[in-house]
Amino acid sequence: MNHAIQNMLKGYRCETRPQYERALKEILQELALVGLWRAHFFEHAAFYGGTALRILYGLDRFSEDLDFTLLNRDNNFSLNLYNTAIRNELESYGFDVVVESKEKVWQTAVQSAFIKTNTLGELLKIEIPANLIKGFHPQAQLKIKIEIDTDPTPAYRTETRFLKTPLNIGIRGVILEDIFAGKMHALLFREWKGRVKGRDWYDWLWLIRKGVKLDLKRLSIHLQASGFLNSEKSLTTRELEQLMFDKIESLDLDSAINDIRPFVSDPAQIADWSKEMFRHFVGETPTI
Repeated sequence: MNHAIQNMLKGYRCETRPQYERALKEILQELALVGLWRAHFFEHAAFYGGTALRILYGLDRFSEDLDFTLLNRDNNFSLNLYNTAIRNELESYGFDVVVESKEKVWQTAVQSAFIKTNTLGELLKIEIPANLIKGFHPQAQLKIKIEIDTDPTPAYRTETRFLKTPLNIGIRGVILEDIFAGKMHALLFREWKGRVKGRDWYDWLWLIRKGVKLDLKRLSIHLQASGFLNSEKSLTTRELEQLMFDKIESLDLDSAINDIRPFVSDPAQIADWSKEMFRHFVGETPTI
């Protein structure tokens, strides 16, 4: 096993197959960031979303995708240009991957690509114990989705955060306050193929615990851009609270818990989830 990968894996203390699979995916995510950094991707884009919260800011849950936003709108931007850089980086650490862009069925501002590899083959490379792979399907595929918004909501603020592993490099990320605004927009208005995104609720609570302030002007920009708020109006604290209370009232709590459960290592983290608890933390959300 590559020495750098061996050091990264030590931090996980894996004992079960799901733990090894999660560690593998997170290691591949971080290596992909290094590949993008080498290709000067972060001169044009910033890291965003749940995986950015985990890698750059210490969010204590797993996140599947790598989400990015361009710093400025660019209709000519192509994520294809970075596929080779990602693949080369992963291969330099001994992983065998394919990086493919997703062909669009209809025109959108979001471009997507996937990192794909054989799960069993890569688990063997990180030396998963033989007793943990009994019955594992040899053709099972690990996928990491990469998405970038080429027509971003205006004026994202960014900062440079530094990876600890495998290299100490600077990654441009959207600041926590602006990620918080985006999370609130998603929590209130995202429709995910009929499913409830419990991950959005988990991240909301985590950001509150961190003491991150929700910028109402920033949230208003998101709402205006998506047509949920008049372009000349700014959301007030009272209006936000009412939106949250209405959302909680209609929330399918069981679906939210089922969505987040695979992404937390300790079930106690969500054991006390209830609508009463969510209503309490509406009043604890710090705003500016």
